[in-house]
Amino acid sequence: MTQDIAYPALALLLVVLIPVALLNRKFQISINGKMAYAVGRMALQLFLVGLFLQYIFELNSPLVNTLYLVMMVFVASFSTVRSCQLPAKQMVMIVFVTFGIPNMLMMLFFNGLIIDLDNLFEAQYYIPIAGMLLGNTLNGNIIGVNHFYDHLDSHAKAYHYRLCISGSRTEAFMSYYKSAVLSSVNPTLASLETLGLVALPGMMTGQILGGSVPMTAIKYQIAIMIAILAIRYFTIHLTLFMTSKKAFDEYDLLQLQRESS
Repeated sequence: MTQDIAYPALALLLVVLIPVALLNRKFQISINGKMAYAVGRMALQLFLVGLFLQYIFELNSPLVNTLYLVMMVFVASFSTVRSCQLPAKQMVMIVFVTFGIPNMLMMLFFNGLIIDLDNLFEAQYYIPIAGMLLGNTLNGNIIGVNHFYDHLDSHAKAYHYRLCISGSRTEAFMSYYKSAVLSSVNPTLASLETLGLVALPGMMTGQILGGSVPMTAIKYQIAIMIAILAIRYFTIHLTLFMTSKKAFDEYDLLQLQRESS
């Protein structure tokens, strides 16, 4: 059983932010208001999610669990579109599909064949694992999609030259495509190389705090990291492929209008 944290003790942790605020004031770093807002919003969101998850875990309905996953996918899709300054009306449903299909398939594969659950939609496993996969999918897609379209914008003349030479849109943007995929998956590869040496990963730490033996926690962590690498790789490929269908005109020229955030 994990040792609980009392609410007064949790509030006491805010004391460590006082020196941060004082240093910000001394050096005229104007982030105290933003920092207070971010911490307050984070705490409120997590408390509300905690109450909601407690209800979902007690209910443990496959339908409700799946609807919750759909909601998470939609929020992640909208966040990606906004962060990448893509036109929301044109792209949000495309990104929803490129997030939803790989993550749902990975969840069924992971719960059914790796963990070997009788109930593939068991809330205790389904929702936390989906959250980890989606969080990494979100991060990887923001990096990769931004990289791809930023480089197409900044190297427009080079893209047009390659397009004239090759006559193929795919060949013309392939160097930017490859670079975008690498930028998306490289952070995960770097974390895989140092996992356990530099820091204990979150899932493993949580399981150990929850009372699991270290070797069980390690096996779960290995499994989830491989799943994260795969889902991040497949999703960035799918997102770039699907969004590029809408991003170019009939002459293979980039027509995507980036929106200011």
